[in-house]
Amino acid sequence: MNNSRKRCFESAKRVVIKLGSGVLSEKNGLNLKLIRSVSHEICQLIGGGLEVIVVSSGAMALGVKKVGLPGRPDEIPRRQAVSAVGQAGLILEYEKAFARYRKKTAQILLTGEDLSNRKRYLNARNTINTLLSWGVIPVINENDTVSIEEIKFGDNDNLAAMIAILMDADILINLTDIDGVYTKDPRSFPEAELISYIPSITKNIEKIAGEIPGALGTGGMLSKIKAARKVTAAGIPMVIAKGTEPDILTLLFLGREYGTFFLPGKEKLTSRKCWIAFSLKPKGMIYIDSGAAEAVVTNGKSLLSSGILDVDGDFGVGDPVAFKAADGLPLGTGLVNYGSEDIRKIKGLKSSDIQQRLGSKPYDEVIHRDNLAIISECILP
Repeated sequence: MNNSRKRCFESAKRVVIKLGSGVLSEKNGLNLKLIRSVSHEICQLIGGGLEVIVVSSGAMALGVKKVGLPGRPDEIPRRQAVSAVGQAGLILEYEKAFARYRKKTAQILLTGEDLSNRKRYLNARNTINTLLSWGVIPVINENDTVSIEEIKFGDNDNLAAMIAILMDADILINLTDIDGVYTKDPRSFPEAELISYIPSITKNIEKIAGEIPGALGTGGMLSKIKAARKVTAAGIPMVIAKGTEPDILTLLFLGREYGTFFLPGKEKLTSRKCWIAFSLKPKGMIYIDSGAAEAVVTNGKSLLSSGILDVDGDFGVGDPVAFKAADGLPLGTGLVNYGSEDIRKIKGLKSSDIQQRLGSKPYDEVIHRDNLAIISECILP
């Protein structure tokens, strides 16, 4: 077994388990047999001393079947209504499954806005921590009933990554309808090989994943790779494995090399920098030169006006803004000390010249290093 993988599973204390629509759904509705078997395994893990958080898809898929629709509706109100119907049945089945082992569950529905607001972000974390301290199993889903495009997580792969980061999890296990990441789509190419270990997420990995769609739900393999990019950048390992494999969770913790393992980054971001990097939606973009990129990424420096090449968007002081290298590679996100209009005026200038150009100089830095989160994996070739 890969030593890094072995150490991650042996040392894990808090685990986030994501169950996708492709795993939870079957022809006549929810795959109740799978929910019961996975619930049993989760209770065994908890009995062994682990804390487990569940992120579950399936509400919309169940709602479509309960209402009798031919497929997922396109209109937002209909999708929200279908999700409301399905969510009630979904949490009920989890309650019944966990009750067989005398475990209680709690339903938590979140939107992206809940985690972009710092106070609500901390409240969500405190609530989940309290539930875990009570021995209650949190079952989390996106609040599709009220979500609109501006506040959606996008899919539950992303939500699971956000929850793993929010709760400082030790590992994220993404259970899906495929064994892991393959060199090609195994459903079309029998010669495709499983990639069991990914030390870093490169453009080639993303290209491979983009060609392997998901059969159900909103997230294909590419969305899982993007989720892995986030959690590994935050220092959390992730596994993609086939959820219908009997006793898959038990086998993973016994050391079996199922699925694809993503090695975490060497440095773990602080909780606040994780919030800046992954929970906030950037309101603009700053492009920086190679010298500034090296300073902020390699040397941990603040972003100064002298290294800024260009600015996109309109934003104000304190807003989250992403920044990229000159060639377009994303480097990270930070909270700006100057609005977009002023940054356009001072880009390329030395800090000592800001006063003359603007008439005042409240800060030397455009983004202070304490408010700047680097996603190191994003600069890999």
